[in-house]
This record gives sequence, structure tokens and C-alpha cells, in this order.
Amino acid sequence: MKIHPLITTTEALTDLCARLTQSEFVAVDTEFMRENTYWPELCLVQIGNTEEAAAIDPMADGIDLTPLLDLMCENGDVLKVFHAGGQDVEIIVNLTGKTPHPIFDTQIAMMAISQSEQIGYANLVETWMGLTIDKGARFTDWSRRPLTDRQIEYAIGDVTHLATMFPRILKKLIKTGRGLWLNAEMEKLADPSNYITDPGQAWKRIRQSGRNPQVLGRMKALAAWRESEAQHKNIPRGRIMRDETLADVASHPPKNQADLAKVRGLSAAWRDNDIGKRLMKVLADAEPLPKSEMPEKVKQGAPLGREGALVADLLKLLLKIRAREIDVAPRLLTRADEMEALAAGARDLPVLQGWRFDVFGKDALDLVEGKLAFAVERGRLKMTHIDDVVVPETAPAAEMQADSDADADPDALAAE
Repeated sequence: MKIHPLITTTEALTDLCARLTQSEFVAVDTEFMRENTYWPELCLVQIGNTEEAAAIDPMADGIDLTPLLDLMCENGDVLKVFHAGGQDVEIIVNLTGKTPHPIFDTQIAMMAISQSEQIGYANLVETWMGLTIDKGARFTDWSRRPLTDRQIEYAIGDVTHLATMFPRILKKLIKTGRGLWLNAEMEKLADPSNYITDPGQAWKRIRQSGRNPQVLGRMKALAAWRESEAQHKNIPRGRIMRDETLADVASHPPKNQADLAKVRGLSAAWRDNDIGKRLMKVLADAEPLPKSEMPEKVKQGAPLGREGALVADLLKLLLKIRAREIDVAPRLLTRADEMEALAAGARDLPVLQGWRFDVFGKDALDLVEGKLAFAVERGRLKMTHIDDVVVPETAPAAEMQADSDADADPDALAAE
């Protein structure tokens, strides 16, 4: 495979992308920094196929990333292959408003052909190629220039290995016939709405107790304001105000700006600075959370009752057995809340539809309805359908009936 020098010009990038458009697929990875910013700062893009690979410097003076972004988002003929690509896709969405398409994620794919739910890249390379990755450059500052040869070599290795592994993973998926199992998961990865933060929904990420409409209304308003402030300043939202502080202010709002100095987690400067003034206005304008937006009540204890909780536990055991038998990640089949819903009597569930029903849902439903049992065979737990259990007979049925008759009425038998 040909490895190009670091690409720092639009001309070299255009030439590379023109060649890659002839490929069936490209492997893609990025390096970025976001410790000190709200938006991830793109520092390096690695891309390649089975013939060539290169690292692209998006921070180089004058470089125009349009050829690369067009390849990612406008060219529907080339498959874009990532590993755990959520944050890589987020960066592209921030730049273009679009997700790469068509798209494939090897971490997601591994759920259909192994029991790994979130296999790391290093483990993937070791499993499929028998290689150990040098992680020394993983946590370096990718924004500093110039990049070292070691950094570039490490970064390009991510796509050269990925380009080698992808056809093998795809071949196994085709052989097992499980490619269709991944459609919904890949669609989630390709949905731009998953990467666009709506300030009006930011409050839902904050842990809160209670269902007081006034408190939740203030929390919603504060969270939206904090999100907008962080976006505008391009700093992490926690630098504006930590979640715990925000929840505290929503629960116990200060009566005036001077009281902000008494709030744990805020500096004394908030009592008379502009950001403190803006916060107080947000509190003053906040309205109670409407009933339609109230979060669902959290049920305490076993929400299914004692028997239902036991059934849910049996379903989880069944899931472990089935996932082990067919070598698939349990999370791809179903989730804990869905099994609890099934145990509680719900039937309109994804696990009871399509391929999930064929692979797991039918047995899960049989277990709930008492048609499935567990058995131990040679020290291993297995599932047994009740209808398949054969009760061994100790004697022919006719003899058993005769013995029974004799025991019941010996005089009548003698008369015969």
C-alpha cells in the first residue's frame, strides 16, 4: 500500500480524492481536540483504500477541504468505513450539516458476528490481524504543529488496518447472512439529528429529582441558556456552569444577582458581571414546564412486581444463552428495558418483529408464556421447549394399565 506524505495543499487533496472516487470504499478516521472547546477542533483526517492512504492537515494554511467533504457527503457510490465513528461523523456534520453516506461502522458490524458490544480498535486489529498497536501517540496534542513522523504514522495506521480488515469483516457478514441485522444501527449513525444539539432539549441530560413544574421549567431555561452561551463562546458547557450548580440554581433560585456569589460552583464575580445579569434574566423569564413535557414518573423498586421481576431476570438469562449460542452481541438483539416490558405484558416491541423475533423474540415470548424451560446438559445451560420434553416410560402402556386395573379390583381381574 502506498503511503503519501502529509497533504497540506488543496491541489494534492483534490488529486487524492479524484483517485479515491474510483474506489468501492474508503476507510476514514479523524484526530481532534475538544477539551477546551464546545465544538471539536479537527486536527487531522486520515483516509485510504487497499491501494493508498494519506493524512490530511485541515489546519494547513489555505487548504480547502471541499474535495474531501464532497467525497464524504455527496458521492453516494463510495462506501465510507469508520470504526466507532460517532465523533468522526459529528465533525463532518458540524462542517457540512450532512452525514457521510453510504456509511459502515466496523464496531457496529462486530455486534452481529461476535459477542462484543463496543470492541475497541486496538482489540479489533489484534483479533483480525494479530498485530499490537503502539498507543504512545494516542493522547498527544494533535493541534500542535508541526506533527511528528510518529504521530502521522500512528494516525495513518488507523485507516490502513481498517482498509485491510473491512473486506474480511464484510465477507463474514455475508457468509452468516447477518448484514440486514445492522441496517437500523447504521441508519442511526447516519441520522444528522443525532449530532445536532437542540438547546431546548439540553435539560434532559441533567440528572434531576422531583417533578415540580416550576423547578423543571427553570432547569430547561437555564440549560438552553448555558448551551447557547457555550456555543457562542466555543467553550465546554461545564466552563459556563456545572450540571450540579445548574440544578441547584433551578431548585433554589437566588432572589437577586448579588446572591449569585453565594451559589456553590459560581465565582464571586457573578454578582455584578454581565453573565450573571443574563442568568438572572433567564430565571425571571422562565415559565413552568408544561404538562406535555413532564418526564415520566420513575417507578421505585421492582416495577414489574416480584413475579414479573423474576420473569425479566429469566429473559436476561435467556438472552445470554442465545447470544452465546449464535455469537452475537446481546445489545443487538434487545435491551433490558424491552425485556422488562415483555415480562410486564407488552407485545408491540422491536424484539417481537422481523429478524429479532426469529432469532430471539419467539423463544423469549415462549418463556413468558410458559412454553420454554431451562435445562442443564453436560454442565451447560440450555433452553428446552416444553413440547419437546419426552417423559420416559418405565413399562409399556398396556402393562401399566393392567397393573393399575389389578391394583384397583383384583376380584374382577380373577373373574376374567
